[in-house]
Amino acid sequence: MLFSVLTVGGISLTSYMIVTDSMAAVARDRPVRVASINARVLDMQVRELERDLGQGESLSAEDERVAMAEFLSQAGTIFGERAPAEPQIAVLDAEFRSLWQSSDVAVVSGLDDKRRETLRLGEQTASEFPRGSFFSGLVGPAVLSIHVAHAPIVLPGGGQGLLEVSYYPFREEAVIDSIRPPMLALAVFAMLAMTMMMQTSMNWVLRLVDDLRSAADSVDAGRLDVRLPVGGDHEIGELARSINRLIDRLRQRAEAQSRFVADASHELATPVAGIRGYTSILRAWGAEDPEVRAEAIAAIDRESRRMARLCGNLLSLVRSDQVAHVKSVHFDANAVAREALAAAATHHHEKGLDVVGPEEGQLFVTSDPDRVEDVLSVLLDNACKYTPDGGRVELSTRREQESVVFEISDTGVGIPPEDLDNVFERFYRSDASRNEATGGFGLGLAIAKTTVDVLHGSIEVRSTVDEGSVFTVRIPRG
Repeated sequence: MLFSVLTVGGISLTSYMIVTDSMAAVARDRPVRVASINARVLDMQVRELERDLGQGESLSAEDERVAMAEFLSQAGTIFGERAPAEPQIAVLDAEFRSLWQSSDVAVVSGLDDKRRETLRLGEQTASEFPRGSFFSGLVGPAVLSIHVAHAPIVLPGGGQGLLEVSYYPFREEAVIDSIRPPMLALAVFAMLAMTMMMQTSMNWVLRLVDDLRSAADSVDAGRLDVRLPVGGDHEIGELARSINRLIDRLRQRAEAQSRFVADASHELATPVAGIRGYTSILRAWGAEDPEVRAEAIAAIDRESRRMARLCGNLLSLVRSDQVAHVKSVHFDANAVAREALAAAATHHHEKGLDVVGPEEGQLFVTSDPDRVEDVLSVLLDNACKYTPDGGRVELSTRREQESVVFEISDTGVGIPPEDLDNVFERFYRSDASRNEATGGFGLGLAIAKTTVDVLHGSIEVRSTVDEGSVFTVRIPRG
C-alpha cells in the first residue's frame, strides 16, 4: 500500500506540476506580448498627434494639453473596458500616476522599483506578483501569480510614461481547478488497482517462496521426492527448475551412495566370511591336522590380501572423487605411456603377452603426469588381465586437434554390447569378467573415469565379444 501511495502520488504530483507550470507559462507570456504590441501602437498615436498639431514643431502648453487629452481618448477607444480574465491595461506618467486604466485593478501596487528600472533601461520588463502557493491547487482553488509587463512609452510633449499590462490568470486557474477532480479520482483508482495487482503478485510470489521453503525443509529432512511446481517463463520459474534439477542430482547422488555402500559391503562380506570360516576350522580341528592348518592359513592370507586390494581401490576412488589439486606440468606423454606399459607387462609377464608401446618420439602435453599414469595403469592392467595367454595388448598415442589421445587395445574376451553403457559404474562387472582368475571388484574403470573427468578429458570404449576392446582417452594439451 505504501509503495502504491508513493508511486501514484508521485505520478499525480508530477502531472499537477507539469499542468500548473504550463498554465503559469501561458499567463506569464500573455501580458508581455500584449504590452509589446500596444506600446508600438501608442507610440504611433503620439507621433501622429504631434505631427497634426505642431506640423513638426514643438507643441505649446495648450497644444500639449489637447494632444494629451486626444491621446488618452484614443487609448480609451483602443483598449476600452476589459473583462476580468483579459489583460488589464494602464497608462502611467513618470511619477507612476495613472493617466488612464481599463479597470480598477489594472494598476498593481508595490511594483515601483520595477517601474523605475524600466524607465532607466528604456526597455520592456516584466514583474510577478505572488498571490498564493504553487501547490494550492492540489487541495483547493488554484491561485497563480499576477504577471505585469512594463513598457516605456513617450507621452505627447516628449515626457516619459509607462504602458502597463497586468494579467490575472483566471482562465488558467479555472483549467487547473477543472482537472483536479478527475485527476484525484484517477489517482485513487490507480492506487487501488496497483494495490490489488501488487497484492495478487505478492501472494503468488509468497506461495512460490513457501513452496521453496517446503522443498528446502524436505531436503534438509532427507526427503528427496519433492518437486516444485514449474510454470511460466520468469525468474521464479527458472529458480524452481534449478531447484528441481538440484533435488534430482541430490537424489541420484544419494541413490549412488546407497548403492555404493551396499556394493562395498557385499564385496567386503565375502572375504570376511571366508576368514571367519577358516578361523572356525582352525579352532575346531586345524591345530591337530597340518594340512588343514596350512590350507586355512593360505585361505586367510588370500582373503586378507583380497580385502587389502579392495580397501586400496576404495581409497583411490575416494581420493579421485575429492576436488584435489591438479598439477599442471609440461611432460612427454609417450614417456609416461611407456612407463605404464612396462609396469603392466612386468606384472603379467607369466601370460606371455605381446605388449606393444607407442612409436618412438616425443609428444608433449601440459597436465598432471601422475593422474595420467594412474589412468593408463588401470586400463593396461585390465587389458592384460582379460587378454588370454599369448594375446596382444597395444598402447598408441597421437595428437588430435587440441587433445592428446591414448588408445589401449587388446585381443581379450571383449565386453557384451548390453554392458558397454555400464562399464564405468562402480562395482559393475560383466559376466565375462566374473571369474575367480581376474579377481576384480569393478572399481578400476570407475576410478579411471573419475580421474579423466578431473583432468577435463574424456574416455570411450568400443568392444566386440571374443575379439577385444579399445579404450580411447583424450586429455587436453593444456
